[in-house]
Amino acid sequence: MRIIFVRHGEPDYDKDCLTDNGISQAKATAIRLKDENIKAVFASPMGRAMQTASFTASEHGLSVEELPFMHEINWGGEMLPYDGHPWTLAYDLICESPESLKGDNWMEHPYFKDNICMDYYDRISAESDIFLQRFGLKREGDIYRCSDNKEDAIVIFAHGGSGAVFISHLLNLPFPYVLTAMPYGVCSVSIFDMAPLGTDLVIPKVEIFNDMGHLGEVRKEKLRFEK
Repeated sequence: MRIIFVRHGEPDYDKDCLTDNGISQAKATAIRLKDENIKAVFASPMGRAMQTASFTASEHGLSVEELPFMHEINWGGEMLPYDGHPWTLAYDLICESPESLKGDNWMEHPYFKDNICMDYYDRISAESDIFLQRFGLKREGDIYRCSDNKEDAIVIFAHGGSGAVFISHLLNLPFPYVLTAMPYGVCSVSIFDMAPLGTDLVIPKVEIFNDMGHLGEVRKEKLRFEK
């Protein structure tokens, strides 16, 4: 099985929908994915993600199923700098306390421990495990056990923040590290191969990350996470 992750297109955040350019990006992404063996399309319930997903779903004759847990994250907390903005805090944490990236130490750092983004982190991590069990992938520690090795692909349309949590948990990488070292742009395509390695154990493999080559002239976006 392969998991395709797509960040939504260029947004109008106030209206929670795509700009005209974002619609062009979403259409280009649907063309990029038309030859993938996609059996299901999922999206955050937010308008900009659902709208982006609709073009790929239509291309494959599928409907879009909402994934409420992939709703964009929020952040904040008392006495936190930058209003608790996790991307900026992640950069500062790595610069100030690189040892915090060892294991789960980052979770106890003041920048994240009492930050409400951790409520989202915990929820997305837990719910993504439940979600992947639908496809025969059961989380065991930091890897997965596969009970049904299918060659299908699923595609998830979501956001910079919720996607970073999903990728952090899937690949067992510290969240601040993903926020800082693995930015991805609007309508970028990332693919994770979930095929077992010899036995039934699965170590997710990054097949491609942040592919934006299909966007051409409608790219118009810096590689920067935003809400």
